[in-house]
Parts: sequence; structure tokens; C-alpha cells
Amino acid sequence: MKKVLFAVSMAVVVVFTAAVGLCMSVLTGAQAVADFSDGGIRIVLDAGHGGIDGGVVGKSTGIKESDLNLAITYEVKNALEALGFETVLTRRTEAGLYGTAAKGFKKRDMQKRKELIEEAEPDLLLSIHQNYYPSKSVRGAQVFYNKTNQRGRKLATSLQKKLNGLYKEEKVRKRTATSGDYFLLNCSDCPSVIVECGFLSSPEDEKLLIDEAWQKKLADTIASGVLAYFADVSA
Repeated sequence: MKKVLFAVSMAVVVVFTAAVGLCMSVLTGAQAVADFSDGGIRIVLDAGHGGIDGGVVGKSTGIKESDLNLAITYEVKNALEALGFETVLTRRTEAGLYGTAAKGFKKRDMQKRKELIEEAEPDLLLSIHQNYYPSKSVRGAQVFYNKTNQRGRKLATSLQKKLNGLYKEEKVRKRTATSGDYFLLNCSDCPSVIVECGFLSSPEDEKLLIDEAWQKKLADTIASGVLAYFADVSA
């Protein structure tokens, strides 16, 4: 009986300690946000693709990347705003930003995103995407940054670390934040990253990505990575 009581007591202590640790992490992050710019941090959230540009397609369900990007972007919006950040979305609906579907629509779409980003004058830019690879065994999240932007690299590293922790629960190997020459990463001098949330070519990742509970979990993880970044740069 004593052993049972001791085990229960230890379990309570562990749970309490974990809860305190989580609270301290949130408080530290919130303080970092306040210290960085008086709490007025603006983050542009870009849901990749849209309209006739559906992006890649789920191998098992045929779901369009553009739809997933938008759903996850709204979850990230909720998670960041709950922490006191201001958010601006480039794409709010299933439609693209190209206006007309005539020739050159992709270039017009990218140009419109750039205009919206420049107008917002953000402190951060997060572009949400889904990945694809010929081998269905390749899994996990991957974050890209502009190699000439050191703050972007720090942000990408912070996000990658958190996302690796999330996918570790699914026994997926960790990845490293990687530099890439992408249009969106060159639209602003602010720290900018592309977050590839998972591989739609992987049945396992696809099953997770279409699940609303996982989308929220993913969004909370991204938000915690943003907090960790601000805690780092304001230290």
C-alpha cells in the first residue's frame, strides 16, 4: 500500500513540475515578446498556393496542399494571437491571389503576396506549405530560410527544433533547418521562413495532416517555436 501511495505521490509531483515548467516557458516567452517590441509584434502568415494552383496532392486521400495550408494557417493564427501577437494573412480563402487565371497567374500571385507583405511591414513571415517526395518513407517537417538572413536562420532553427520534437512522438527522425532560394523568403528583410509541415507523399504524414487535432498541435508547436525565437533574440 505504501508503495502505491508513493507512486501516486511521485506521479503528482511529476505532473505538477511539468505544469510549472510549461507555465514558466509561456511566461518567459510572453516576457520576451513584450521586451522585444512592447508586445506589438506583427507576423504575416502566408498560406501557400490557392485557387487553380493546388500545390501537391495527398497520395492516399487526394487532398490538395492549398486546402491544408489554409486550414493550418488559421490554426497558427489562433495560436499566435492567443499569445498576444498580431497576425496578417496573405490568403484568407481557397482562392489564389492572381486575379485572373490567364497566362502568368503564378507570377501575379507571387507579386500580390509580396505587396501584402511589404504593406504589413511584419516582424516575421511564416509561409505554410506541405512537402512531397518520390519515396513514401520520407516524413516529417522541414523549415527553409534565406541564407543571407541570419535572423531568419535563427527563426528556422528554433521552429525546426520544436517540430522535430513533435514528430519524434511519431518516431520520425529529426531534420535540420535548410537554406533555400525561394521568392517568398526574399520579399522582406524580416526573418522569413517556409514551414513544410509534412509530406503528403507519406501515408502516415498525410493521415496526421488531415486530422484537425494534429493541425492544432502543429500550430501550437509553431507558436512555441516563435516564442523560443523571441526569447533567444531578446536574451
